[in-house]
Amino acid sequence: MNDLLGDALPVVRKNDRPEAGALREVLKALTAHPAVAWCERMNSGAAKIGNRFVRFGWPGCPDVLGQLKDGRLIGVEVKAAKGKLRPEQTIFLERIRCAGGVAFMARDCRDVFCELDKAGRKQYGND
Repeated sequence: MNDLLGDALPVVRKNDRPEAGALREVLKALTAHPAVAWCERMNSGAAKIGNRFVRFGWPGCPDVLGQLKDGRLIGVEVKAAKGKLRPEQTIFLERIRCAGGVAFMARDCRDVFCELDKAGRKQYGND
């Protein structure tokens, strides 16, 4: 698009993937946290490859899976500011918690540090 003088106007881009930035921030926070042994991004969804339909992950699979240094599984579903958990995501996070793991939704690094702090207090009976 051009302005009145014919000069090209800069393209204003909307962030159509706000979760991508949140995911990067959450992964950095998890990787840096001293209680986390490892964490990996889990790709889920589906794609058509040639004539084949290929599914990645499973319904409700969290965006990040990992392990705390004390051995507990960690599952983190990352959402943008206005994002909400789907029912299958809520169920899977609850399955992790019921098995003794740590599972939560995070929108940014503050959520990660808050939830891991709570998990540490709970593990050592200070909650």
